[in-house]
Amino acid sequence: MEKEVISHHITQEILKKFTHSKVIPINHYKEVFSRPRQSYKLQELSKKLILAKRRDTFLSPASPLCQNFGYHHFYYTNLIINCIFNCDYCFLKGMYSSANIVIFVNIEDYFQEIENMLKKHPLYLSISYETDLLAMEGIAPFFSQFVNLAYSKEDLILEVRTKSVNYMALKSLKPSPNVILAWTLLPQEIIERFEPQTPRLPIRINTIKKAICDGWRVRLSFDPIIFVEDWRELYERFIDYVFREIPSSQIQDISVGVFRIPKEYLKKMRKTFENEITLFPYIEDKEAYTYPSPIKEELLNFIISKIKNYIPENKIFTI
Repeated sequence: MEKEVISHHITQEILKKFTHSKVIPINHYKEVFSRPRQSYKLQELSKKLILAKRRDTFLSPASPLCQNFGYHHFYYTNLIINCIFNCDYCFLKGMYSSANIVIFVNIEDYFQEIENMLKKHPLYLSISYETDLLAMEGIAPFFSQFVNLAYSKEDLILEVRTKSVNYMALKSLKPSPNVILAWTLLPQEIIERFEPQTPRLPIRINTIKKAICDGWRVRLSFDPIIFVEDWRELYERFIDYVFREIPSSQIQDISVGVFRIPKEYLKKMRKTFENEITLFPYIEDKEAYTYPSPIKEELLNFIISKIKNYIPENKIFTI
């Protein structure tokens, strides 16, 4: 941990949960996180936690590779860098040279920046962009603090992307109309193949049903769609299963997107990981790599046509 944050109340709260861990004081998190010649693969086997202070750029404009859902002022924030789930397709593997997890404890500075921006215009803010904030709530209680902030901010919409089944974090909170829980859902076969450390599809579905019952706004994210040999059968069964379990009338909307990744990230990933994701012969499209147009169009057309059997087209967002 950085010496500057040792006395911070979030630091002290986190330390109570790691009473047997070795604590190494550092001056700046990049001394550890950004050092050269790291082994990402080895770090994935035993991730370390780095506690630090964010000193600038608390909010950033969202990537054009993300859906903006019609909001003009779409930003993201990253109180936590890196994720516990290790999905094969995750852009974080190409964005950072370290698999260790950084938590910026100074949440009050993020909140001040949000206040400053809200004085200029409304804000649609993704708070779980470079991690799964709900999955990390038991370590750093940021999700609940953001929800509490949203209660009093009429012009603030928070999107929380997650694969987590941490229902206890939701159960203790009053749902806010300004918070959208965006669950990523993929066929169970795809989960087992490319994100085996994430919760199984049926458990995610059960958590979503509980959240809806409690009054939370829920978005379903079928993203990224992964091209595999038997993709038609997998995704058709998957979509039918999802809407058998979750009434479409209870879903705010759905986002759909095929796998895509910034060019430099994929180039970096290919140096470390050789798998179905990194070795596919993608094409270049708008500074990103994605599937060739015939495959991309076939994937999107098929899946959207199936979704439209259950939900109006104006509730389906694609990129």
